[in-house]
Amino acid sequence: MVEGRLHSIETMGLVDGPGIRTVFFMQGCPLRCAYCHNPDSQTMFSKNRITPEEVLKTAKRYKSYYKRSNGGVTFSGGESLIQGEFLLESLKLLKKGGINTCLDTSGYGQEEYYKEILEYTDVVILDIKQFSHKEYKNLTGKSMNGFYTFLSYLNDFKGKIWIRHVMVPGFTDNEESMYKLFNNISHLCEKIERIEILPFHKMGIDKYEKLGRDYKLKNVPEMDLNKAKKYEEILSLLLEKEKIRVQKSII
Repeated sequence: MVEGRLHSIETMGLVDGPGIRTVFFMQGCPLRCAYCHNPDSQTMFSKNRITPEEVLKTAKRYKSYYKRSNGGVTFSGGESLIQGEFLLESLKLLKKGGINTCLDTSGYGQEEYYKEILEYTDVVILDIKQFSHKEYKNLTGKSMNGFYTFLSYLNDFKGKIWIRHVMVPGFTDNEESMYKLFNNISHLCEKIERIEILPFHKMGIDKYEKLGRDYKLKNVPEMDLNKAKKYEEILSLLLEKEKIRVQKSII
């Protein structure tokens, strides 16, 4: 029997995908992002286990909310792609049950499952951490190659894509970084439904203290909300222009 390692469940999520959603936060992540606000979800250790059948059973309780709001189920983390078999079997059951599915991911996991997982996913929320190999490694502790591998599978993806980026002051809060970000995903413009800039915050810093770990960005100020919104608008405009350009080239 396939089981997933579970961190927690949010039953009425409003930000992790369209509509009202049940969000399954899976345990374990291969990245060690300096700004991670859930460091307790990074290791694979979890006393909580859940089966795909239990995922479906939980989701069915809220199906009336999904129907009214065009919502559904989101898998987040941690990083659910590192539990590929469990994720795939859960997605299959949810789709068979007529439930919208969303994957919130950094694009790092078990590649052998990517193709099938995406066949049963309606929305991918792709978290882009950084835009150069050096800075990506500094921020996450991993090479950017894994991210690009997952990105290549999105070329054949039939659903919608949301792009997210956590903006950290002094690191990516500039126009040059926004153009670098957009250049990474512009080829997917027709599938991208929205681009979101998430302002860096320190709400998880107390968790590091409890775990006896150093918070590397403790001296970095929180991101100005208005400045983050400005760069989000720049990206949205770039996306709109690229979509128009692509449509004109087709005509």
